[in-house]
Amino acid sequence: MLTLSIPLLAYSMPSFTIWALHPASLVLVIVYVAGLKLSAQVRATPMWEPTQTAETRHDVPEEEGTDAPATAWLYTELAALIAMVGIAGWVIAETATVLSAQTGLSQAIMGTLFTSVATSLPELVTTLAAVRRGALQLAVGGIIGGNTYDVLFLALSDAAYRDGSLYHAMEGRHIFLIALALAMSAVLLLGLLRREKSGAGNIGFESVLVLAIYAGAILFQIALG
Repeated sequence: MLTLSIPLLAYSMPSFTIWALHPASLVLVIVYVAGLKLSAQVRATPMWEPTQTAETRHDVPEEEGTDAPATAWLYTELAALIAMVGIAGWVIAETATVLSAQTGLSQAIMGTLFTSVATSLPELVTTLAAVRRGALQLAVGGIIGGNTYDVLFLALSDAAYRDGSLYHAMEGRHIFLIALALAMSAVLLLGLLRREKSGAGNIGFESVLVLAIYAGAILFQIALG
């Protein structure tokens, strides 16, 4: 939520850049790195412990059989998959740009509805696979950590944008999406404060609210044209 607030602050500040780079981009990277260090310190020396309940699932890695692939091969396979995802991402971006021009849909709508869904599919598959293996911490960490890391793309994009501050090139739709992400993150925090064992559709109230907020936001964006 802190990293998401930085682009909003930059948008409201004067369009000041150093070598076409807004200072907020540097602040964004610093805040992200500081957050990682803080998380590591808290994990090493926690100041509080959550209450253990009957539903608590401990993060215990599964034991692999003797026929498990070699570590070197797994690293090679991971690198190849990363390269494939990177190439696919470039193709998706190029295709979305052409589709936006041919269909008349705004780039904001194209990014919100199509590009974001397509690029999130690998994360969805990874998350579902982790849940099925019982690695719940890996699943949650991938979702929250992935979204936190994605905010850093603004800093990289600002460095690549040579016509001034990227944050001042944003439109009202982008500000709306940032505020939307902040609202959804706040709902997740509320879910940590009040943990429901069951709810509508056998999921917690925060999951229902997140789905409702996102669906409402999409309909609102479509209504704007």
